[in-house]
Amino acid sequence: MGLPAKPGPVARYNVLRYSRHMIRDFADREAERIWSGRKSRELPADMQSVALRKLRLLNQARALSDLRIPPGNRLEALKGDRSGQFSIRINDQWRICFIWTEGGPAHVEIVDYHG
Repeated sequence: MGLPAKPGPVARYNVLRYSRHMIRDFADREAERIWSGRKSRELPADMQSVALRKLRLLNQARALSDLRIPPGNRLEALKGDRSGQFSIRINDQWRICFIWTEGGPAHVEIVDYHG
C-alpha cells in the first residue's frame, strides 16, 4: 500500500497545525525571561502574569489581525523611531513591541512606554 495521491482532511489539518507562526526572537532580556517562566527585574510583579498571557497570544497569532482580539490588546502600528513595529498593551504603561514577519513576530520586547 502506498500513500494516497492527495492528503486527506486530517493530513491537511496537521500541516496547518504544525506550520503556525511563532515568536522568532526577543529584542530584550526581560521579555525572554518572562517567556521562559522566570521573574522579570524590571516589569512590576503584578504585571508579569498579564505579560506572559499576552506573549502567548502573540506566539499563537497566525496573522497580525489575530491580535485585534481581545480588544484590550489595542494593536497599533507604531510611528517615529519605532516605525515598522507594532504593539499590544499589557496595561496603560507597558507595551509588547514587535515586528511582524512572514514567519510571525520577531524582535519582541517589553517596553515601559511612559518611562
